[in-house]
Amino acid sequence: MPVKNTDWSSVAAALKSAAGIVIITHKNPDSDGIGSQIALFHALNTAGKRVWMHNLDPVPRICQYLDGSNRATSGSEFEHLHEVDTIISVDCGAISRLGMPDSFFAEKAVINIDHHASNKNFGQVNVVDAGYCATGAMIFDLLSFLDIDLTPAIAAPLYVALMTDTSSFRLATVDADVFHLAAELVRAGADPATASNAVYGSNSVARLELLKLSLDTLELHDKQRSAWLHVTNGMYQQTDANVEDTEGFIDYGRSISGVGVAVFIRPGSEGLWKLSFRGADGLDVGSLASELGGGGHRYAAGCDLHGSLDEVKERVHPLVTRLLSS
Repeated sequence: MPVKNTDWSSVAAALKSAAGIVIITHKNPDSDGIGSQIALFHALNTAGKRVWMHNLDPVPRICQYLDGSNRATSGSEFEHLHEVDTIISVDCGAISRLGMPDSFFAEKAVINIDHHASNKNFGQVNVVDAGYCATGAMIFDLLSFLDIDLTPAIAAPLYVALMTDTSSFRLATVDADVFHLAAELVRAGADPATASNAVYGSNSVARLELLKLSLDTLELHDKQRSAWLHVTNGMYQQTDANVEDTEGFIDYGRSISGVGVAVFIRPGSEGLWKLSFRGADGLDVGSLASELGGGGHRYAAGCDLHGSLDEVKERVHPLVTRLLSS
């Protein structure tokens, strides 16, 4: 039973005519992007398609338990590009977020499947629906439309996509249909304990050392209604941690009683700072991120900003204060 009655006919038609397909997700991929990618890879293989997976950045450690994760290549160059006529982008709101050079997309049909409200509809075929709790749920519906049966290798990555993009089924996007979907995936072979252990039960010492330093940066503002955390390159070096280890740090700020907006800031590339926002009590951090050139969802969004850490905070803080007073 599909999660939603979405029209997948344009995607089905594009896939039918595709001779070679590469599936890609955004830079610094998360579990929803990777889970959607791997599940679709297995499904299209089952359907007899020639298909590859490639991203700018490697599969994160927490997703490496998934069957097929080692088939995803990474880097700014893709060796099978000449064999591809169709690109499927999953869980990515803008083509720039894929991080690939213009040559990657030249003379290729792009299918864009995503659940971010801020999506730029950059594909020749676009199925974008912010009503889904995760892109993984969209892939489940696509496979139902294509009449492709779930296998454990497909169900497991869709389950971790669902679990992580709902913050373990804790967000306002979770309804009865989400739990029905989770049950379908478990019946098909997904193991909740394995997924939970991989994502939440395999912390490295480096991650915990970095978390300790990040928690020391905690600031509460706006009468304790906004919580701010950050990490720096110096903290990465001090702990031998990396960007993957910051996954979930923002949730500590969001978990504080009375906090309506949580902000987490970390270093990006080329002098950028990457900001993540989490909202509570109906506060729309997606609109906040959009105003700053980013995007995302109502309750989870982000953007990239230039400047020093203090300059970035000074730029963003008035917008957070305004949102909290709206």
